[in-house]
Amino acid sequence: MSIPRIFDRRRYAQRRAHERESFLAADVGESLALRLGAVNRRFRRALDLSSRAEVFAAIEPLADNWTRTSPASVDEEALPFAPESFDLVVSALSLHAVNDLPGALAQIRKALKPDGLFLAALFGGATLSELRTAFAMGESEVLGGISPRVAPMADVRDLGGLLQRAGFALPVADSEKTIVRYGAFMTLVDDLRALGETNALAERSKNLLRRDVLASTLHAYAAQNADEDGRLLATFEIITLTAWAPHESQQKPLKPGVAKTRLADVLHTQEHSAGERADPKPEDA
Repeated sequence: MSIPRIFDRRRYAQRRAHERESFLAADVGESLALRLGAVNRRFRRALDLSSRAEVFAAIEPLADNWTRTSPASVDEEALPFAPESFDLVVSALSLHAVNDLPGALAQIRKALKPDGLFLAALFGGATLSELRTAFAMGESEVLGGISPRVAPMADVRDLGGLLQRAGFALPVADSEKTIVRYGAFMTLVDDLRALGETNALAERSKNLLRRDVLASTLHAYAAQNADEDGRLLATFEIITLTAWAPHESQQKPLKPGVAKTRLADVLHTQEHSAGERADPKPEDA
């Protein structure tokens, strides 16, 4: 089955080549460093997949030897590393822009040694939802249709399933949303340019954004997503993935029926069989 071409990977690499310092990247770097620091292990050989400078500065002390890539040097969809090459792979704010995410995760899994750790952060589905809606409303009003301008992002539940599908053990996916208040629309645009995350969709319009479309978009944005001070609200959802390459020493879930402690005892509640209702509380009577 052919993989849909959602992103123009060449254009994305060009965008990322002009990235600058970003508060979002710094926050992600700090978060990943805290998670790595909590792992009771010293990593010997690590792979950094296209993380920004702020992220790498935060995680660099947590492994002895690093191999680093960039979107221009290595495509996450075709990793050039031998199986079991690393005991740590980190990816920060990059995997959201690959066309074949299941394939990329499978390759990362193969590049890890048994019991190696994969840690990633990527933009989730709620990211820039306000901007996506405003562009749709603005273009529909002026042009009678819409064009792709804000990339689709994965859902945290889907990503957890993809980790399992790729063969990882002990997969965990969690999400955190940050709402940023912007005094001007162009400040938001500048932040996206600093991240190298402006439009790199394969089906993006090749025409310059018309002024009347922009005006209609800004009107819709302000009407739908401005606070009482008139500042524009923008959501950034960061999904963090943690998973391990399988190893016989890892914990495994108990088989059904072998648990030694009843959940009802832990919760200090009375156990009832299926379909049986507990005695009503006085307020329910």
